[in-house]
Amino acid sequence: MELSRREFLKASGAGMGGLVLLGAMDSGKPPPQTIPLSKQPLGETYTICCYCGVGCGALATATADGKQILNIEGNPDHPINEGTLCSKGQAMSQFHTVNGENNPNRLTVPLYRAPGSDKWEEKDWDWAINEVAKRIKKTRDETWKETINVDGTTYRVNRTDAIASFGGGELDNEECYALVKLLRALGLVYIEHCARI
Repeated sequence: MELSRREFLKASGAGMGGLVLLGAMDSGKPPPQTIPLSKQPLGETYTICCYCGVGCGALATATADGKQILNIEGNPDHPINEGTLCSKGQAMSQFHTVNGENNPNRLTVPLYRAPGSDKWEEKDWDWAINEVAKRIKKTRDETWKETINVDGTTYRVNRTDAIASFGGGELDNEECYALVKLLRALGLVYIEHCARI
């Protein structure tokens, strides 16, 4: 039996319509139950993500005493993120502080691992800041370029290509302004921010 294209489409449409009608008939099964998304008995509260300037809404579920965050998820009723959160927003619980007690997994002191070592050592902030400053100065001095030559023309650049800066979403406008002024004064060219990546 040969079917023309038109007859095939008619038969396919009639078959699909029949399947839809069969599915619409009452099967005697009870309707599916709705599961409430709210976790109010556990202490669900609304919050705003603290990372970048977007302002995504989140729902935080805490233990009954409020000392530990059990779950962070996007707020589906929030007009900006409509229930979604990036990986940084999903990690907000790591910075939760209650009554002055930090998350026990949150780092509060600098950790240093010496070259070739297999363990981390706790250092104080003065040592860490001085060490970073020494390394920046050493790298800048060793890689400083005053001029470059492009197609026989010499250009003054006064820069270093060996250091880059990757900014974070926690900085406000004033901090970003001061940081970029410092980085440009150091001769950095590669200055980026997490919001653009």
